[in-house]
Amino acid sequence: MIVLSQNAQDHFRRLIEQQEIAELGIRLRAVHAGTPQGDCQLEFCEPGDLRGDEWEVQCSGFSLYVEGTSVPFLDGAEVDFIRDATGGQLTIRAPALRGVPLADDASVVERVRHVIETEINPQLASHGGRVGLREVTADGVVVLQFGGGCHGCGMVDTTLRNGVEQTLRQRVPEITAVRDATDHATGENPYFSKAAGG
Repeated sequence: MIVLSQNAQDHFRRLIEQQEIAELGIRLRAVHAGTPQGDCQLEFCEPGDLRGDEWEVQCSGFSLYVEGTSVPFLDGAEVDFIRDATGGQLTIRAPALRGVPLADDASVVERVRHVIETEINPQLASHGGRVGLREVTADGVVVLQFGGGCHGCGMVDTTLRNGVEQTLRQRVPEITAVRDATDHATGENPYFSKAAGG
């Protein structure tokens, strides 16, 4: 859960009121999450701007929406607005934003999950997609489940082979293969339709 101080809520509410747009909210997302360059981005958003995977935090007079793929990095964050003589400064403390270092003895499964969360999903998020780990078999085969814009995408095979699989095999050498277990025929909002993607 994300905690907004009363000062932060008051600050956001004043900014929203100045826009004079009904049902305007604030969207929070992690940028370069899980890397040393991890940062937060805030922007105004209207209901039509939402993808549907956001976490909603109801505040005093508005809603803060946390982008779905950013949730693991922003869960536990604290947002505050510190008033000073020049107006004030917004601060966001997000302990998981830049990732939690893996232990030296992390298992193959832990390392695969870490690569998915810190490298692969932030890239897929630019197309509204994501991938989750279903299993790592005893012989080193990683089985994945695609979602969002990757579910049913006509380019998912290219994404799997040239992006996801290469990244995983570079970072976790014990992997022998990467398989997609997604039923792409059921995808409702693919980034590329099968016809457009070939």
